Amino acid sequence: MTAACAYSDYLQFFRSWASDPLRVASVAPSSPSLSRLMTGEINPGEGPVLELGPGTGAFTRALLQRGVPESDLTLVEYGSDFARILQHRFPRARVLWMDASQLAQYTLFPHANVAAVVSGLPLLSMSPRKVMAILSGAFSYLRPTGSFYQFTYGPRCPVPRPILDRLGLKARRVGGTVRNFPPAAVYSFKRRQPLATLRRSPGVAMPDQELP
Repeated sequence: MTAACAYSDYLQFFRSWASDPLRVASVAPSSPSLSRLMTGEINPGEGPVLELGPGTGAFTRALLQRGVPESDLTLVEYGSDFARILQHRFPRARVLWMDASQLAQYTLFPHANVAAVVSGLPLLSMSPRKVMAILSGAFSYLRPTGSFYQFTYGPRCPVPRPILDRLGLKARRVGGTVRNFPPAAVYSFKRRQPLATLRRSPGVAMPDQELP
């Protein structure tokens, strides 16, 4: 990205943040360091990737640099100015101008085959009801082993434990970076393995079995 383009993105982010700070996650685009952390576990060829709140496309560019085909990307952006930028920069991606909390109201994918979700949404500034709508909608498209990646500027997991418990999810801290303004951490969310899916193996005692 050229210096002029980077400066233009910064101005666009700052104007959007100033007009609606609760809807825009940051005053500036995410740094390359944070972008690599957000996308470092996503490999090309694994399937479609759903990105929520891509803004000007910092994480999108990082996905492309990892080799993810542009045609495998679906970008969900609520800001109309950001959506137009994304359509211009990533013409082979599918750009949808919509609220991510409405994901479950549409059929964006024919099957639950999305490999990963990358989120730049400001979950900490949203109501629990909206956070649940976003997560449940996103996980309705994720394959059973898929991951939802979210960054946060806070010191803790951006999704409260009661919401994780209600949706049957588990959280893992991927890592953090100080090379971002402000410093940020990245978390991964996956489905918990239901106890019913555990299989009894011959010769292995389950908790309710007695050894001979």
